[in-house]
Parts: sequence; C-alpha cells; structure tokens
Amino acid sequence: MTEGASGRTGSQRLYTGRVLNLDMDAVRYPDGTTGDLEIIRHPGASAVVPVLSDDDAADPQILLIRQYRYAAGGPVWEVPAGRLDPGETPEACARRELREETGASAQRLDHLTTIYTTPGFTDERIHLFAGWGLTMQAHQREPDEFLEVHPLALSRILGMVKDGEISDGKTIVAVLFFAGFRLGL
Repeated sequence: MTEGASGRTGSQRLYTGRVLNLDMDAVRYPDGTTGDLEIIRHPGASAVVPVLSDDDAADPQILLIRQYRYAAGGPVWEVPAGRLDPGETPEACARRELREETGASAQRLDHLTTIYTTPGFTDERIHLFAGWGLTMQAHQREPDEFLEVHPLALSRILGMVKDGEISDGKTIVAVLFFAGFRLGL
C-alpha cells in the first residue's frame, strides 16, 4: 500500500459461522487516518426473477415466494435466492436456488445486475438474474426453508412494491430492474 492510499492494513477473524464470518479490519481511510471496522464476510449470493410467460407478454407472470424469515419476524415476499457454494458460479447458484425453492428450471438466465446488500458492514454481493422458459418439477428445499410459491402478474408485484407489501431489498431491486430495463415499463 502506498502512503496515503486507503484500504485494509490488517484483519483479525472474530467469528466463523455457517453463513457468514465476522472480521475486525484495521483500515486506512482516504484522508490517511486509521481505524477499526467490523466487517461481515459473505460468499455472495444469486437471486432470480422467474418468468412464467413468454418474452413478449404484456404483463408477465412471475413466481414469487413467501418465506418465513425469523429476522423479519414472519413471512416475507421474495424472489428465489441463496448463497454461493464454494467454487460455484453466480449462474449455477441461481439455477440451483430456483430449482430448490420453486421446483422450476430455466432454459435461459439473463444477468440483470449485481448489487451490494449493505456495504456499510458487509462485503455481500447478490447477482440478480431473470429466468425464462421455466419447466416445473419437484422442489428440493432445505430443512430450514418454510415457503410457499405464488405465480403473480408483474403489475400486481409492482403494486406490492409500491404499497410496501414487498420490503425485501434484493426482490425490490430485481423486480424494478427487470420491469424498467428488461421490459421498458
């Protein structure tokens, strides 16, 4: 590191968990001062907007899940998503999570964008995709996943976002990105 450059100057692992790790990083800020920051390290994740309709549908049907989330105090509307396994590509993760949570397989996945979830304290990035040409099979949920799958019109989902019924950040970004940039609504 050059004099005056910002970045990590040291790191100590405070906790290693199944889903995330917690580090205390010694950092140099852009102005040259230093400090310690707690950082949650996360392997990253993928999420999918599963499209049931054809590419040219005026109001496409989307699969959403309503999943019990302990941290949120109850069920939350979401797009299918999950963390990357070691060595797994974001696209492979998106395909796996879509199949596990909904039972759907996508013929085509289009990358929408990649977002940081909360860059103030975590390095987690979520890769957002749209899944097309779905075929349905049996789901393969993990034992701690309690969810229902709901096909909904995009117009209804957008209303749910507007009314605050959908409050999950990755889902809001994925749906709005899909509607605004893929469909041009």
